[in-house]
Amino acid sequence: MHQPARWGLGAVAAGVTVIVGLDVTSLGEIDPLRRTISQHGLGPEGWIFGLGVALLAAGSAAICVSLARRRLAGIVGTLTLALWSAGLFVAAWFPKQDWSLAPTWSGGFHRAGSFVAFLSLPIAAVVIARSWRRAERRGAALTAFAFGLGSVLWVAGMGAMALYGAHSGLPWWRVMPLGLVERVLAVTEVAALIALGVWAAAHTPALARSQGGDEVAKELAKRLT
Repeated sequence: MHQPARWGLGAVAAGVTVIVGLDVTSLGEIDPLRRTISQHGLGPEGWIFGLGVALLAAGSAAICVSLARRRLAGIVGTLTLALWSAGLFVAAWFPKQDWSLAPTWSGGFHRAGSFVAFLSLPIAAVVIARSWRRAERRGAALTAFAFGLGSVLWVAGMGAMALYGAHSGLPWWRVMPLGLVERVLAVTEVAALIALGVWAAAHTPALARSQGGDEVAKELAKRLT
């Protein structure tokens, strides 16, 4: 198993566990249907939320390195996956805007980082895993492609709803249950990320396969002679 991918999967699992734990323990205080995940960053456990997102970002970066080193990602895939990681780091460092107060630079940076992250991961998953038809680990690559495509469609649906709200004179965050929509998108994108990590961890480079095949052939020839 490729070490960076293994570390990345571990960090992603830890980050997801932290964030899900915050969601579960805050059910009585934060409405998951209307409040976004970033709402946790405004409470007393804000540093815990930041830690969870930072772990997710670090794990994503490690998976990106693994995919790039194994020549599975390509330039576009590597760039978009790196943008996902960078966007998460920005969202972790800068707290969400508290709309009961005046707009802040921190809230603007958080919103920009979140936007870049949520938009970049679906593109990365589709671009990187598009070669699933000829991939050795077809299951993991196909899973990443499917979740990536689902994320693209989900983002497109959110955009369509926002346009509908603008046309109807409604605030875009009131057109849909924003908290629920964001959580479904987050689950879909993280699933695509994990599938990419599993693919990177299990992938056997062509050179190694060739060398392994040569050794088997030599051993077989020795036994036949």
